[in-house]
Amino acid sequence: AVEPFMLDEMSDANREQLETYAFSIWNDLISKISLQRNISETDLNSYADNLLISTSEKAAEYKLVDGLKYKDEVNTQLAELTSTDFDNINFIELSDYIKTPELIGDDFKLAKDKIAVIYASGSIEMGEGDTYTIGSENIPDALRQAREDENVKAIVLRINSPGGSALASEIILREVKLAAEAKPVVVSMGDYAASGGYYIACAADKIYANSNTITGSIGVFGLFFNAKELLNEKIGVNVYTVNTNKNSDVGAFYRTMTADEEKYMQFLVEDIYSKFITHVAEGRNMTVAQVDSIGQGRIWSGLNAVEIGLVDSIGGLNDAIEDAAQLAGISEYRIINLPELKDPFQEIMNDLSAEVRAKVIINTLGKEYIYYEQLNKIMNSQGIQARMPF
Repeated sequence: AVEPFMLDEMSDANREQLETYAFSIWNDLISKISLQRNISETDLNSYADNLLISTSEKAAEYKLVDGLKYKDEVNTQLAELTSTDFDNINFIELSDYIKTPELIGDDFKLAKDKIAVIYASGSIEMGEGDTYTIGSENIPDALRQAREDENVKAIVLRINSPGGSALASEIILREVKLAAEAKPVVVSMGDYAASGGYYIACAADKIYANSNTITGSIGVFGLFFNAKELLNEKIGVNVYTVNTNKNSDVGAFYRTMTADEEKYMQFLVEDIYSKFITHVAEGRNMTVAQVDSIGQGRIWSGLNAVEIGLVDSIGGLNDAIEDAAQLAGISEYRIINLPELKDPFQEIMNDLSAEVRAKVIINTLGKEYIYYEQLNKIMNSQGIQARMPF
């Protein structure tokens, strides 16, 4: 059996990856500030090292901001710039502005060609998924819908995820590959697209990331919890089993794993990691050995990821959309967002139903509910994971 261990300090390997990421973000940040504010990078580092920007007045003194104003003063300035009263300024959301049909003469032209933007946000899980999770059903369904729609000329997959279930990631990747065979697929990474988040991105024709996106974390681990003490001593539940075979309850959470089971689980982890780096190698035109050398679970910033070939370009969602249009050879198009939002009333009813179920369980278990809740969270994340462990 593998003996548990605890580090008294950060490992050298972990320190190296975190320093690489932190300095990549910092150097990019101060270079942009230096360019826009006309302040040398040396001075900016001095400001940070000596804590010189302690107040908003100091920020203005050192030229990091142009001036200090209250909200009403900003409103007055906007009114002056628009030559109108602030209350009469017509504000419009950028998302609505982008979707406005093009004005041709006196008529609005609604483009027939479409680019589908598919939003994959949250942890990757088996099942339907929702607003906060990437499901193995809803995102593949959205990809399939966009692939089969002849008016959709390109797909942009917007990923904001730390990863999750390795199986769900594999299912989603399959649909990404099928979509890429039919039409251009471009990935746009948000704050993070790591581990499983990168897994579902690697087969795209083009990958965009922000300079400070957390990506990579090409690695796999297994979570198999031993809740024997929790069940026996905290909740007072004893589990007895009748098995037809020696390993019928392999990985069971109510007992300690055997040495043979640990060996078996280690094989599964390494097998899925092998599949992971093979997918990346195929998608990024690299060798498996090259991917393995930058994999091993290590995280990278968007800037670092461009340098090592995991990402093609630094850019945001609009850049990805424009590139997708070019790859599709279209100049006039409109955006559709997928998956389609569910009926708000139905969502409210679902939330109320979940709340009622939770109250029944709380009333039944009383103060022991906290253990049930913790156990439920643990069990939902048990198994082989392609997840950023942060």
